[in-house]
Amino acid sequence: MTRSMQAVAYCRPSVLESAAGGQHLGLETSRGTTPSGVQDHPRFFAGFLTSPQVASAGLLAVADVAAARYYQPQLRASLDPVVTGNGDRLRFESFSGCCGVYARLDVLRSGLDDGEVGHGTTNVDVNNPLREALSRIGPDDPLHLRVGPEEMAVTTLDGPVVEKKVPLPDRWLRGFAEAQVIAAGFDLRAELPAAEAVRFLRSLPRSGPRGAASGPRWVVPAGRALRPTTRPVPGAVCLPGPERLAALQRVLRHATALRVYGPAVTGGAAATSSAWEAVLPGMRLTLTLSPDASRGFSGEGGVLDALATDEAAEDAELIAVLLAWEPRVDVADLATASGLTPERVRAALVRLGTSGRVGYDTAEAAYFHRELPYDAGRAERHNPRLRDARALVAAGAVAQDGALATVTAEDGHVHRVREEKGVLSCSCLWWAKYRGGRGPCKHALAVRMARRGTAAVERDVARVDGGVR
Repeated sequence: MTRSMQAVAYCRPSVLESAAGGQHLGLETSRGTTPSGVQDHPRFFAGFLTSPQVASAGLLAVADVAAARYYQPQLRASLDPVVTGNGDRLRFESFSGCCGVYARLDVLRSGLDDGEVGHGTTNVDVNNPLREALSRIGPDDPLHLRVGPEEMAVTTLDGPVVEKKVPLPDRWLRGFAEAQVIAAGFDLRAELPAAEAVRFLRSLPRSGPRGAASGPRWVVPAGRALRPTTRPVPGAVCLPGPERLAALQRVLRHATALRVYGPAVTGGAAATSSAWEAVLPGMRLTLTLSPDASRGFSGEGGVLDALATDEAAEDAELIAVLLAWEPRVDVADLATASGLTPERVRAALVRLGTSGRVGYDTAEAAYFHRELPYDAGRAERHNPRLRDARALVAAGAVAQDGALATVTAEDGHVHRVREEKGVLSCSCLWWAKYRGGRGPCKHALAVRMARRGTAAVERDVARVDGGVR
């Protein structure tokens, strides 16, 4: 597994301090991106929280996921959460070390008592002493939140005094991209009131199965409740690895409802991802689960088609200029502003997601702008299927004949790729195992690349011919 060391540096450790007017929570930021460019320690917010205990619990839940490995838990995982200021809200995001759980706490305008919210994205320090202090916040304790350095520190800082180096696997970066692509296909499937949400979540197992996998679990809405079902009936939602919802226990007593999101399923469907949102006063905490506890988001392949086209790359450059740190990216507005079709805008947003420049909010069914503070473009360069497909095209391994194409692999084996209703199937073992459920295989990707390359050449010839005439 390819990985590098990511250095993060802070002015000082984040800390919770007592003061005359209540408690002050200072969350220190690292190097990040803002509308004015890259800054070493951007400042996004300074003001009071309307529900301090709820916000503290939500932040701890995000930190829990960042420090967790739900698959092979004996291995260490620790990566500081990401914070984004979107002008009207703060978003705290994290990914589990096993790449199978994505967490996000949205602190909305109604959760912020005063103070302006800035724009930008960076890492935020959540250390162990801070976690202990946050767990002791009471319901009536006024809490002033500062995201970024003190005003004096902004102008007098000589250099960082806290520095961390953490491993940053490529699959972690790819997971961020895949999670938002998958979530964009979700719809609201159920909404449980507070009492039923508590009953349901407390009934779930706290640890995963030992030994062999127990297979996917499914639940189906029944009135204002959820009941288990043994098969994916229409309207059902997959609950893969229910123990991975443990972070929701942090906010359970504050939740006013539980919303469940997932894709449409039919009988016989394979395990799918799902999203579980705790509705809180002025906030939302969402956990998105991969289709299996042993299966991270990084291998799902939902972004590969968008990465395989030069058109999406060009469109993405245009759309990136128009994002403007919006908390809710409207596809129709972007289509009007860019002159692109909505379909091309969505493909461009997927492409931008591969470099961490957009996320997806299931509650609002909309993308949002953020800039991950990592070399996230590496996720595209090092994607094994994408890299192998490009090598096959470069080697001239693709032969096309209408709806049927052949791809000669490195070992000389010939794979047959057939197109039916816009879907490419392949004779390789990958397709036989996943049937497209984890994105296209490298052979199908190579065929799609080759066809798009041929179409581009034909368009160029047509333009030249048109000019001559």
